[in-house]
Order: sequence, then C-alpha cells, then structure tokens
Amino acid sequence: MSYNVAIMGATGAVGTEFLRLLDERKFPLKSLKLLASARSAGKEIEFQGKTLIVEELCEASFEGVDIVLASASGTLSKKFNPIAVAAGAVVVDNSSAYRMDPEVPLVVPEVNPEAIKDHKGIIANPNCSTIIMNVPVWPLHAANPIKRIVVSTYQAASGAGIAAMNELAAGAQAYLNGEDFTPEVLPHPAAFNVFNHNSPVGPNGYNEEEMKMVNETRKIFNAPDIQVTATCVRVPVMRAHSESINIQFTNPITEQEVRDLLADAPGIQIVDDRENSYFPMPLDADSEDDILVGRIRQDISQPDGCGIDLFVSGDQIRKGAALNAVQIAELL
Repeated sequence: MSYNVAIMGATGAVGTEFLRLLDERKFPLKSLKLLASARSAGKEIEFQGKTLIVEELCEASFEGVDIVLASASGTLSKKFNPIAVAAGAVVVDNSSAYRMDPEVPLVVPEVNPEAIKDHKGIIANPNCSTIIMNVPVWPLHAANPIKRIVVSTYQAASGAGIAAMNELAAGAQAYLNGEDFTPEVLPHPAAFNVFNHNSPVGPNGYNEEEMKMVNETRKIFNAPDIQVTATCVRVPVMRAHSESINIQFTNPITEQEVRDLLADAPGIQIVDDRENSYFPMPLDADSEDDILVGRIRQDISQPDGCGIDLFVSGDQIRKGAALNAVQIAELL
C-alpha cells in the first residue's frame, strides 16, 4: 500500500531532511506534495529522479493527502492542521502548538508508540531536546522508575533553523578576521560563545525550552510525578545537540546494569571509551539516526547507589525532528 504525503515547510532544514529520509527509508509514496510559503513557491527540488515544484501553502493544499509531515510555525500549524484533518489527512506536527493538548498524542516511537492509536487526526512530535533525552532515559525508567532528572543541554545552531546555522558560520568567519559582527537571527553572537537558549524566560526563571523538557517528558512517560529540572543553552556547534543527564532512580542500579539496558534498547549507540577518552560528540552524531550515549558512571554524590550520570549527543534535525516524525508516519 502506498500513500499521498505532503510536507508542510518543505524548504526548511527539517523539510529538507524529510525528503532525505523518505528516500533513504523507502517510504511507500504514491505521491509527494511540497508546501511552503509564497516566497518559496515555484522552487524546483529533485527527488528520486523527478523534479517537484514547491506549492504555496493554502487551504486547498490537502485534498487527497493521506499524511502531512508538518514543520512550520505553531501559528501555521494551528491554522492549517485542522484544515488538513478535515480533508482526511493525518498530521504529524513538529511545532509546539499541540504537544501539551490532552487530546493529541505526543510520541517518541522508541518510548510510547501505542499512543498513536488514540490520535484524532493530529500527532505531535516532541521538542528536539526532549526526544534526544527520552530515547536513552526511557529504557532505564522502564526497568527502574526514575524519581528525578537533572539535565543540562548544549544545543546547536540547527535548533534555530538554517538561518541560525548560516549566522554561526558568518560570525565565526568575522571573529577570525577580527571584524565586527551583529547577529540578526540569534540574540547574541553564536561563534565562540555560549548563552541562554533563545526562548522566552518565564516568571519561574526557566526558559520555554527547559519547561518543554519538563512537561513533555511527564506526558510521554505517562509519569506526572517524575521530577525534571533543565538548563538549556546554545553552544557554537553547527548541528546535533548534546546533553548531560543526571538521574536519580527509585532503587539502586549499577553502571553495568545501565550499560546492559542501553545495549538492548532501540535508537541508541553506546560510545564510551574511557581508555581513549572517546565519548559522544556532536560531530559524530551529525546525520546519525541513533542517539550516542556515553560517560556512563555512578553518581558518587548519591551514596545509596540510586544515581547515574550520562552524556548524550543526537542530531537535532534528524532524530530530534524529521526522523522521529517519519517513524511516526511509518507506524501509521
């Protein structure tokens, strides 16, 4: 059986990755429609030996479409997703618009694929940092319930889109040339710098990215009482996020037990070579499907044996966005 698929936001970083993945994974396509803003309409994109023309996103875009892979703003998702559903499509939405809607499943296929069956036309793709954390943390939680997670993220420019990636490159060149550089996409210079994630800071002092990791993890794990605290920052990396994860379990757990659980879990590659000090790095995670997991060690600050530390890297555009959505479409 094959399907009529539309990509909403086809010319962006995630939209481009959708195309690559649909081809690589041999998704059963009957037809493929590329949708974007008016300024991108008419652009030609080569796909599987054919030239596809980007169409302007409009209310008539979804006639005959079975699945929509949406990577647009929350505003556009709120406007067009209901139209797509009314036309008979199922939308896999990458924006934050529906993630915390109790009527919309929030899905990481390695964690809660069964949630898909409850969809009412829209399935939400979680935040990239949430996905990258949840893939390795879930098999540990399933074996030994987690009480608390403390996570610090090191997020690449890719999380803010192609324009931010280009700005990082331009800013680095300007810095090395001794030239002044004023950022326009990100709030601060990204090159040779680290700063608070570029999302609004709320009254509680947490930025939106941090609260997404807290609330989305509770929903995906169906664990409203799990305690999560996050610190999210931008670092001068082009693509792939990294995260330092400290976990407190209900019961004691050994480093070897963690290794064994992760070795058998889907979507994970253990990179943990202490002798050569080789651990997960964003350069190695770039364009990889798996989340790289290393620095697996007992938390010496928890003498009861219930603490574990991890360091992970994952491609934000791929597993953190496009791949997760395509996997959901495959499950559909």
